[in-house]
Amino acid sequence: MSIAILAILGPLAAAGLIASLRRTAEPLAMLGAVVSTIAALVTLLRVAGGARYSVLLPGLPDLPLRLIVDPLSAVLSAAIAIVSFFVLLYALGYMRGDGGRARFYAEMSFFAAAMQTLVFAGDWVLLLAAWELIGLSSYLLIGYYHEQPGVPAAASRAFLTTRSADLGLYLGVFLLVSRVGTTEIAATLDAGGTATTVVGLLFLLAAAGKSAQAPFQGWLADAMAGPTPVSALLHSATLVAAGVVLLARAFPLLPPGVLLLVGIVGGATAALSGLAAIAQRDLKRLLAASTSSQLGFMFLALGAGSVVAAVFHLVTHAAMKSALFLGAGIFQHDRHGAGFDELAGAGRGRRFAFAGFTLAGLALAGVPPLAGFWSKDAVVAGALRSQYAWVLAPLALVGTLLTGAYVARALRLLWYGEERGGPAKGLGSMGVGLTGLALLAALLGVAADPLARLLDNELPEGLLAVVLNLLAALVGLSAGRLLSADRLLGRVRAPAEVNFRVAGGFADIMVRPALSLAYAIDGLDRSIQAGALNAGRGTLAAASAVWAADEFLHSAVRGAGSLGLVLAGASRRADERGIDVLIAGLVRRTRRLGGRARRLQTGLVHRELALAAGGVAALLVLVFVVTLSLR
Repeated sequence: MSIAILAILGPLAAAGLIASLRRTAEPLAMLGAVVSTIAALVTLLRVAGGARYSVLLPGLPDLPLRLIVDPLSAVLSAAIAIVSFFVLLYALGYMRGDGGRARFYAEMSFFAAAMQTLVFAGDWVLLLAAWELIGLSSYLLIGYYHEQPGVPAAASRAFLTTRSADLGLYLGVFLLVSRVGTTEIAATLDAGGTATTVVGLLFLLAAAGKSAQAPFQGWLADAMAGPTPVSALLHSATLVAAGVVLLARAFPLLPPGVLLLVGIVGGATAALSGLAAIAQRDLKRLLAASTSSQLGFMFLALGAGSVVAAVFHLVTHAAMKSALFLGAGIFQHDRHGAGFDELAGAGRGRRFAFAGFTLAGLALAGVPPLAGFWSKDAVVAGALRSQYAWVLAPLALVGTLLTGAYVARALRLLWYGEERGGPAKGLGSMGVGLTGLALLAALLGVAADPLARLLDNELPEGLLAVVLNLLAALVGLSAGRLLSADRLLGRVRAPAEVNFRVAGGFADIMVRPALSLAYAIDGLDRSIQAGALNAGRGTLAAASAVWAADEFLHSAVRGAGSLGLVLAGASRRADERGIDVLIAGLVRRTRRLGGRARRLQTGLVHRELALAAGGVAALLVLVFVVTLSLR
């Protein structure tokens, strides 16, 4: 299991180091991609030999996180790692001289790590976390040129559209976990009852949003605002493939009615987005519509009951579509634009790139013996074998025919025109990346039987499917080569050019109202914040006044206390030195007078008589004096 974890840790460590160091971004990103690719391939070989792994990681209480390595995760991990490696190799030349390369490579590496986590997730909590991280990473990568007009709006539109549909995944997981009592994916797939129908419909909503299926197909064309390596990675084996990964994981859980709806949604998208691709006047937007259409084939295969056909087409599509985007990037790099008027004749100026683009395009159209022929044949055969063949098989054949038409139209427009092209920087590594993926687009058909054995399932096949698939591809290629878009589509071209958006598309129906609501909530939040700040300032002012009053009262109390102490001291001194001294003196004198008076009481008669006589004499003298004074 430690080897498999390196498929996640390699690009994750690269992203962390690039973000921290802000230099040597290219070597670090490539090192992370190499480690991830080697780890994924070794893991695939071990799984092919019968090995199965799982590991528990710390998570919520009684709900640990799980990483699992089984045949499905091993195949998907290898596809993601290989495509990421060649895209990053291509980016070495494409992004040369760009001032934000450190941010670009950090985000690309982080995105690859998040997608690897998604395919190895063994429980719903970890899968939800990885699902969120790839959404965030795609928003950052689509908005890489955020300083250019319209790019932030395009990134926000893609993010909000997929986030709106993501609600289905959250509700579905909540219902499933609350019913079963565990977050382990394998344990929840045995749940039965009517609740599985609701969960299946919610999962379909989330998968359709992430994989740009009807009615959410419009956001993918807007995602072309990012650099070409971003488009190549997001539109091949990573972001848009997440919806297919989700449904493939949950396939045992889905009841027949939900599977039929999955197939119809996929088939309708294959047809509608195929028409939209024919109507486009921009090569990258054509490829974006093509991505929705090809993902529709995978949904159709799942609806027909064949997981192995869906996974096989996912793997081949990853190589084919990434090669097409890389080739388109060389032409755009050369002509400084992606419009067909600007790219007319670009293939003749860059014949090597045109050869790789043509090889991948013919594989996508289903020309034998290229990889796309075998995977498309499996999808058509699965549709023919399904109990719903009457509805799924015609949609698959129409999608195949339209694929041939828009591939032929792109090749014709790239070849006919003025041959221009001079020296350009970075074409060496760009050519190597394109060559590697184009060869995979040509040769991956040999992996059909090993893949079926690895997934322990039978790959649908049949002579009727081969004939019908090849016939539809050839008719489509001929029509696209001989007829213009106006003649092919007629009155349908106008709605097809805007990808059959209703009332301005999902952006007008959901995204703009969501943005308006977000702005309103933001204004309310700012008002509440301002009110809280003002209330806080008023409270602080009141607290300051109360503090000042408290300090004044404290000072007054201290002053009164000090005065009381002074008065008490003075009172004590007055008491000690005045009243106490006076009373003590009075006491002494009284005692002294008493002592003297006591001496008069001797008890001797002669002394008493003498005192009495003396007193009478003194009284007579007093009377005589008073009488004389009155006369």
